[in-house]
Amino acid sequence: MKKVIIILLAVSTLIYAKTDGKKVFEKYCWGCHHQSAMAFGPSFSEIAKKRNSQEIRAMITDPESVSKLFKYKRNAMPKLKLSEDELKAITEYILSFKNYKESK
Repeated sequence: MKKVIIILLAVSTLIYAKTDGKKVFEKYCWGCHHQSAMAFGPSFSEIAKKRNSQEIRAMITDPESVSKLFKYKRNAMPKLKLSEDELKAITEYILSFKNYKESK
């Protein structure tokens, strides 16, 4: 019985574990984006000030189409294939920088 309870607790922890936006950032985004300073791509604080969650999600999943819609001259953003949990976590993480000031 003790083993069953331990297994149920372990499984429920895995099921309800929230994906960490910072970890998604470190895995997929840090090479081109920084949280509050310009890098190759815009900072998360700049993105959060200009875009809503739907626009951020769309740029992550279909950057080519979104770049055309926004009339960008070029697009360097790769299309990322994230799970729904990862996509939600990174979107929330990006939006958490809305009130940060840009570093120069």
